Amino acid sequence: MSRFNIKHWFLGGLAAASLVGGLQAETITISCGAVGAERQLCEEGTRLWSEKTGHEVQVVSTPNSATERLSLYQQLLAAQSGDVDIFQIDVVWPGMLANHMIDLSEHTDGVEEEHFQPLISNNTVDGRLVAMPWFTDAGVLYYRKDLLEKYDQPVPETWEQLTATAETVMAAEREAGQDKFWGFVWQGRAYEGLTCDALEWVASYNGGTIVNPDGEVTINNPAAKKALTVASQWVGTISPKSVLNYTEEEARGVFQSGNALFMRNWPYAWSLTQSADSPIKDRVGVVALPRGEESGQHAGTLGGWQLAVSKYSNNSELAADLVLYLTSFQEQKRRAIQGSYNPTIPALYRDEDVLAAVPFFGELFETFKNGVARPSSATGDKYGRVSNAFFNSVHDVLSGEANADQALSKLERDLRRLGRRGW
Repeated sequence: MSRFNIKHWFLGGLAAASLVGGLQAETITISCGAVGAERQLCEEGTRLWSEKTGHEVQVVSTPNSATERLSLYQQLLAAQSGDVDIFQIDVVWPGMLANHMIDLSEHTDGVEEEHFQPLISNNTVDGRLVAMPWFTDAGVLYYRKDLLEKYDQPVPETWEQLTATAETVMAAEREAGQDKFWGFVWQGRAYEGLTCDALEWVASYNGGTIVNPDGEVTINNPAAKKALTVASQWVGTISPKSVLNYTEEEARGVFQSGNALFMRNWPYAWSLTQSADSPIKDRVGVVALPRGEESGQHAGTLGGWQLAVSKYSNNSELAADLVLYLTSFQEQKRRAIQGSYNPTIPALYRDEDVLAAVPFFGELFETFKNGVARPSSATGDKYGRVSNAFFNSVHDVLSGEANADQALSKLERDLRRLGRRGW
């Protein structure tokens, strides 16, 4: 995408600064995602800040694919563009984008101490707080309570149990005339979301991470091969072949329309499955993702998004004020209740209003707090290339282009070559 096109991507319809109360109102531009209710909640939050301060906010959408969004950001920042003041960045991006962001600790007055400290540490690069946590995430399993009860099936504890249950219920539902019904939907496109899904499978079989904290490439091991082999057997059986092009929203579309028994997704999908017009309202349960066999572990990849202020912004102080408002206790509470977005402030997991709206927040608190981290810290600014190599290798296994042994052996060689001079 050319810089000219990037500019027009962001600036189409950008409003000029307006007059408020006789004073010149500044316009702050923020990039927000549009997965689920993200765009709506972002617009509502920025509108509340606008009413409070008298300044304008322009919300611009970015690609839902995290991989495409990162590429867009990197091109904008490389051009030192001031078109966007605030960037919504993934939990694995602070190290890659730190040089382009201001130090927010100069504006926080210590409020970062109220947040999960691992996230604050994650967002601190070379002593600079380059982003504030907005919401956190870990992958979870959604299931149809009514269908498990109908067919007298338990909530699965292992991937093997999930596979067997999905086969049983899918066959019965199709025999009953539901010819579009599937057992399990998830994120299978070759993008960052597949890195998250596949890392959960590998970790659940005790296969470790892609690169360990010491920088050693560890992915080529028997447990990881077992995990990917199991997942590859879902495609075309309990999962549609089109799952190989699913992101979060495609998976949610199938599940929420009533056409799947299980779904792997992030917590944001809960409020949407419970909306008034949802065909499966009040029929959904949420639990930790299954273990790999009996000896494995429940593993949810740590996700979440942060807000960072570009150092190329012409209104960095005002932008920092908006960031602090959007990441505040009250605003995170509103987003948790209305959109089931996980707060980054531990106190909100004891809030009665939040727990009434999203009951599983309390039950899965440890899952959210101790999610499986992607190896962004160990690999630094090469993480994007590491993840790209990983999700493409996994996609090859899922699509039948290679078996797990071939794919992981090649991946190991490629990653060792990439990290030869240090991460």
